[in-house]
Amino acid sequence: MQIIPVLLGVSIVVFFMVRAIPGDPAQLLLGQQATKAQVERVRENMGLDKPIFVQYGLFLVDAVQGDLGDSIVTGRPVTTELAERFPATLELTAFAMLVAVLVGVPVGVISAVKQYSILDKATSVLALTGISMPIFWLAMILIVIFFVNLGWLPFPGRLSTDVSIPAITGLVLVDSLLSLNFAAFWDGLLHLIMPAIALGTIPMAVVTRMTRSSMLEVMNEDYVRTARAKGVVPWLVISKHALRNAMLPTVTVIGLQVGLLMGGAVITETIFSWPGIGYIAYQSVNQRDYAMIQGVVLYGAALFVLVNLLVDILYAVLDPRVRY
Repeated sequence: MQIIPVLLGVSIVVFFMVRAIPGDPAQLLLGQQATKAQVERVRENMGLDKPIFVQYGLFLVDAVQGDLGDSIVTGRPVTTELAERFPATLELTAFAMLVAVLVGVPVGVISAVKQYSILDKATSVLALTGISMPIFWLAMILIVIFFVNLGWLPFPGRLSTDVSIPAITGLVLVDSLLSLNFAAFWDGLLHLIMPAIALGTIPMAVVTRMTRSSMLEVMNEDYVRTARAKGVVPWLVISKHALRNAMLPTVTVIGLQVGLLMGGAVITETIFSWPGIGYIAYQSVNQRDYAMIQGVVLYGAALFVLVNLLVDILYAVLDPRVRY
């Protein structure tokens, strides 16, 4: 139920802010050589000649019915464009968070267990560096090292130009496996490495710090000391008694990061020419594509709320005290 007021508020904010962007979409669409009469005709066809509150009312009526309008640039429905771009963003987000969780959680646990050691201090420095590092800078460094200098990884896009696979799910790795094209699977995997690392660095640092903080708090609890006093094997105390309870705040952070990334990683997708939601959002702002910008923001808001709902449900799985 929270989705309804959230999306309503987001729609109001984005609708009026988008129209504050300098530039006339009709003029941009026709070019500088268009006459004033031609521009006015296009504005009328796009509904831009009506009062802004009437425009919002018409947009809201259509949006409730699942119609977010047509893209000014492509002329296609916004929902169709988003549906086609979604698999690319999903694939990139999944791999970025896989990197963040597989590295961040174990490092955070080890850092907490070895508190105040050299390893703990080094981990803290690396985590702060990861949080502070600009994504665009890291992305360009990765491209220079692994594509330009070493030639180990391909760039840009999701697949090389000479590789093709049938579009089944829209996910390159899944479709390549379904079509038994293992060369395409390997090519798609190589294309994923650099953008996934660039995108997953900040979430990895956040997950590491949160896991460490939660583990330190949990390891001082009575039930952990009791388990140790009973002679339970140390690794079992950490994995079974401490880590499961420490994962609650970590899962919250992971959920927030997933929601943010699924809304479109604008910088990463733009640098790597990754055809996802973030890339189309960047193009839409440059082209004053009102309908597409509104669709992207509403999509991101809805997804963020849904991911948080899943995180709340997951609490009951991790913590037996939580019941809904």
